[in-house]
Amino acid sequence: MMGHRFCIRAQDNDDDDQGGIDHESGQATLLDKPQLKRPPMFKVLLLNDDYTPMEFVVHILEKFFAMNREKATQIMLKVHTEGAATVGIFPRDIAETKSEQVNLYSQENNHPLMSTIEMTD
Repeated sequence: MMGHRFCIRAQDNDDDDQGGIDHESGQATLLDKPQLKRPPMFKVLLLNDDYTPMEFVVHILEKFFAMNREKATQIMLKVHTEGAATVGIFPRDIAETKSEQVNLYSQENNHPLMSTIEMTD
């Protein structure tokens, strides 16, 4: 059985804090893994009004948030009874896009239904 050989190349960097070769001892040092941070998440809220038909709200939830009829109906009733409901949680750019799509589509269909976004806790 043959052994494996590894080659470590030294970089000509005096400020090598991320790892490589310790030039005094000649030993390899570990590279620090970059700290990955999740992007801030935003919730898309659907706001109640007294004019938009409930069926249109269900249609919005099916079309823009890929909900099935049952889930969309449950969320629509929550919007109706509580005044607002979270309909999805996304990174900022996706949340903004979805909210804008809902608002534009509602306006194009002559309904006052509005959506907004808020940062999650």
